[in-house]
Formats: sequence, structure tokens, C-alpha cells
Amino acid sequence: MKILILCNYANGLYLFRKEILEAFLEKGYETVVAVPPDENCGKIGDLGVRLIHTAFERRGNNPIHDGKLFLRYLRLLKEEKPDVVLTYTIKPNLYGGLACRIRKVPYLINITGLGTALEQPGLLGSILLIFYRIAAKKASCVFFQNEGNRNFMLEKKVGLKKDRLLPGSGVNLKEHPFVPYPPEDEGIIFLAVLRIMKDKGIEEYLEAAQKITEEYPNAQFYLVGEYEEETRARYEPMLEELSAKEIIRYFGHIDNVPEVMAGSHVIVHPSYHEGLSNVLLEAAACGRAVLASDVPGCRETLKQGESGFLFAPKDAESLVKAIRTILGLTKEQRKEMGVMGRRHVEGIFDRNKVIEAYFEEIQKAVNK
Repeated sequence: MKILILCNYANGLYLFRKEILEAFLEKGYETVVAVPPDENCGKIGDLGVRLIHTAFERRGNNPIHDGKLFLRYLRLLKEEKPDVVLTYTIKPNLYGGLACRIRKVPYLINITGLGTALEQPGLLGSILLIFYRIAAKKASCVFFQNEGNRNFMLEKKVGLKKDRLLPGSGVNLKEHPFVPYPPEDEGIIFLAVLRIMKDKGIEEYLEAAQKITEEYPNAQFYLVGEYEEETRARYEPMLEELSAKEIIRYFGHIDNVPEVMAGSHVIVHPSYHEGLSNVLLEAAACGRAVLASDVPGCRETLKQGESGFLFAPKDAESLVKAIRTILGLTKEQRKEMGVMGRRHVEGIFDRNKVIEAYFEEIQKAVNK
């Protein structure tokens, strides 16, 4: 069996689907990954996966560049002759799915989130939906990561032939063990782990940090994540100013996120939209209370009032209110929220369930 995986970012594949790759290799499947080259590709290669560097613009909409990607996928299918193809994220789903349909190769699409263009009405969103219908029509299975995304796409006639709901990417409960709650003697640390861009809620997080630190001197705000190049010019000066004022402690892109998370008390995720938030799953796994936007892909990861609190997306004041609420609890109550979060992910979001689903759908696809 040869499996070809099409994706847009090596680090995301490694962080959230490494166990799937390892499971394929353990089964003796030849596993090939086509991904744009970057410094993270070595992590995947070290697992024993064969890499094919397939450069494309993750966020651009240049039709010439996208046409080249489509042709590249067509050639790749002809050269590699995979038994089944797995695709992740918008461009691999669309162009890879269409290429598989033309080449008559079994394929499975994973819709990891809708993105701004699909969630907001407009010409681009309408075009993407039409393209998604065409690309997904012959898919052996269309995976969704939350019920909201699933209902939206099914209403738009995407994935009608065969769909399946996954618990996101799941979480590796062994690699993300429960960690005892840290002391609060030197303050209560709030941590956000996100890409520095508007849709991830960076503006609301920074605004909330400024307001809360004025009211609560013991509150500290940490931030982990890398800039998107197109937004660096806007947000870098903000972060430099707030870091100088000691309102934000910015770590940049780091590889030891679990260590920083374990040393924090509350994890904040103000994203506008998600497939299913891996950050929130990992936060709950290590036993930390969470504050999350009340959107599909976030709300499923917590039990409201038990393991965390939801707040309105795109609303800094709603986030401030949620932070005030959790600061108004006792240390023991915050600690217990983390314990409840761990129980929640153990029951629903074990990554092994995702691996089992993939094996089931792959066997169905190749045995048709």
C-alpha cells in the first residue's frame, strides 16, 4: 500500500498528525508526503516518511500559481501511482482532490476549518464552495472536525456522498500528560498560543491584557506564536511596545510549548474560527483551565463553567469579562477546572480514535 499525503505545512502535519504517519509506517505502508519546503520538513523525514517538496503559496490567490500547483499534483499522481491520497487544508483539498478525481485515485479530504473566505459571504466564498463541491464529489470520505463546519458544508452540498466527523486531530495523551497545577505565588499567568494574525484574535488578546493588568497587578500575559509575513508590519510594533511595558511576554515561535503551557495557569484562545483547536485540547490534556471563543471548533473542547469559560468572538470586552470571572475564583477552583478538562479530553479526544477512523476509511476506499 502506498499512501500519498498532500498538505500545506510540515510543522502542522508533524505536531498534530505524527502518530498517523507512524501508524502507517508500522503497518508497512509506503508513506509519501508532498509539502512546501521549510525548516520543519526534517522532522517528518526523520520518521521514515519520503518527502516531495511541492512549493506553493499557502495564502495567495494567484490563479497562475494555483494552476501550476494543480498541474504539479496531476504529475505527482501519475509518477507516484498511490493507492490512496489524503489531503489537508484548503489548497491541497481543492487542487489535490480535483487531480485525484481526474486520475481516478481514491482520496480522502480533511476539512480542518472553513477559513474567513467561506465564513463570510462574498464572491470568493461562493467560488470556493463551487470548487469544493467539484473537488469533494468523488472523495471516498470527507472528514470534518466539528459539527458546525459539517452542517455548513453539507447544507452547501459539499461532502454529501460520504462524510465523517472526527474529534479534530485528537490529542496524544501520553505526550501531553497531566501536569500538576503550578503555584500562584508570583502571579496568575494567562497564555495564548496562536499565529500572529487578526483571525486568531490577537487584537482582542492584546487589548484584554492591557485592561486586565491595570486592574489586577498579579495577572501576567504570555504569548507564543509566529508572525504571518503579511501581518508582521502591523503587529510587531504593538508587541514590541507592550513587551517594553511588561504587559506581554512574547516568546515568538518555540518548540517547547508544552513546557510553557505547564507553567501557566489559564490558556486563552480568542480565535474567530477553527476546525478544532489543538491548542485547547493540549491545554486541557495538561490540566489547565481554558478561556475560548464561542465558535465551532473551540466550544467542543471545554465544558462551560466546569473546565473553562466561553466568550464572544471578536469582542475584547467579552474576553475581559471572562478573565475577570476566572480571576474571581479561588486557586482550588481554577485547579479543579484543569482536572475537569483532562477528564473531558480523555473521554472524547484521544488521538488513537482519529487513527482508527483513518484506517477504517482507507480500507473502504481501496477495497471499492
